[in-house]
Amino acid sequence: MSKLVISGGRKIDGTILAHGAKNSALPLLAATLLCKGESVLHNCPNLSDVDAAIKILNYLGCYCKREGNTVTVNSSVVTKNEIPDDLMREMRSSIVFLGAIIGRTGGAIVSSPGGCELGPRPIDLHISALKKMGVTIEEEHGFLKCSAIDGIIGNDITLQFPSVGATENIILAAVLAKGETVIHNAAKEPEIVDLAEFLNKCGANIFGAGNDTVRIVGVDKIGPAEHYVIPDRIEVATYLAAAAVTGSKVNVKKVNPEHMRATLSIFNECGCVLSVGDEEITIERNKRLLSVPMIKTMVYPGFPTDAGPPILTMLALADSSTLFIENIFQNRFKYIDELKRLGAKIRTYSNVALVESCKKFMGAKTAATDLRGGAALVVAALAAEGITEIDNVYHIDRGYENIERCFSNLGADIKRV
Repeated sequence: MSKLVISGGRKIDGTILAHGAKNSALPLLAATLLCKGESVLHNCPNLSDVDAAIKILNYLGCYCKREGNTVTVNSSVVTKNEIPDDLMREMRSSIVFLGAIIGRTGGAIVSSPGGCELGPRPIDLHISALKKMGVTIEEEHGFLKCSAIDGIIGNDITLQFPSVGATENIILAAVLAKGETVIHNAAKEPEIVDLAEFLNKCGANIFGAGNDTVRIVGVDKIGPAEHYVIPDRIEVATYLAAAAVTGSKVNVKKVNPEHMRATLSIFNECGCVLSVGDEEITIERNKRLLSVPMIKTMVYPGFPTDAGPPILTMLALADSSTLFIENIFQNRFKYIDELKRLGAKIRTYSNVALVESCKKFMGAKTAATDLRGGAALVVAALAAEGITEIDNVYHIDRGYENIERCFSNLGADIKRV
C-alpha cells in the first residue's frame, strides 16, 4: 500500500497546469455511450475514477484507448446493459451511467455505487425522475433493474434538490427520448454545461444548461464528437490553498476563473493577493492569514463542498476562528480527526465545524479518509514542521493526477513510497 511522505514547513513556488475536471470527465464518458461511433475527449485526467469509468465502458462493449490525456471511446457496439457490482463499487459517481445505458439499450441493471463514504447520496431523485420518464424500476437484492419497453418518454421533472448527478442522469436519458423533457430546479454547475455542450456537438437538442430550467428535445440518434474537458476547479482550489498555508507565490494556468468566484472570494478575505487572468490565477501570501467569520457550502454558484476540506485546513492557520457549515454531505468532516493529529484545533457539531486559530502544524502519521479529506491532509502537511505520512493514498488518486509530482514541481519535498 502506497503512502505519501512530506517534509513540510517550506515555501513552494512556480507555475502549475490544472488538469481536466474529474466531475466533468465522468458524465462525459457516460455520454459517449449514446454516440454510435468514435468520440474523443481531450484534457481527460488520468485518475483512478476515470479508469473505473473506462472499465465500465469496456465491459459494456465499447472500445476505449488512452494516449496521454486524450481518451477515445468507440461506442459503435454495445453488447451489455448491466454493470457488475465490483465495477459499480469502484467509484461513487458510477450511477451517472444509468441514464445513458437506458437511453442506448432500453434497460439497465446496476447496483448501488461505491466511492467515498460521505453519507447517503440521494439516488432516489434519479429513480423518481426516470420513473416519470416511463422507466420501470425494480429494486431487488441491492440491484436496480430498469426497463423502458416503449422507450423513454419526455416529461416535466421538478427536482426537490438541485442534484448534479440527477440532473446529469435526466439529461442523458432525455437525449434520445420521445418528446420534450424539462428539468426544473436543475443543478447549474459548470460540469452540467460541459456535458450539454458535448452532447449538443453530437446532435442533441439541450437548452438552458447552467440555469434553473433545462429543456431537452429528444432526437432519434446522435453521433460522436471531439471535446475538451473543462479545468478542474477543485484541483485549482487545492493548489491555491497550498500556496496560502505555506506563504508562497504560485501561478496556476489552464483554469477558468469564472467557475471559481465563490472560492476566490475566500482567498481574498484571507488576505491573499490574487492576480486573475483569462485562463490563469496567481496567488501570493506575505502576511498571516486572516480568518473568515463563516463559510457555508452551497450548490453552484455558492461555495462548493469539494473545496471545503483544503480551505478549512487553510483557515485553521488563520488569526481567528471560522464557523464552517457543511450543507451538502452529512459525513464530510471525517477527515478532521486526522487533521487534529497535525495540531489543528477544530470542534465539530453535526454539520458545523468551529475552526479555531492554530499557530502551526506539526508533522504526524495520518490516513486519508476520503478524496477531498486526503487533499486537505496534503495541504496541511506542506505547511507542517517535520515529516508527515499520509496512508490510504488511493483516495487521493481518485481525483488528483499524480499529486506528488505536481507539488514536487513547485519545490515541495513530497514522495510516494
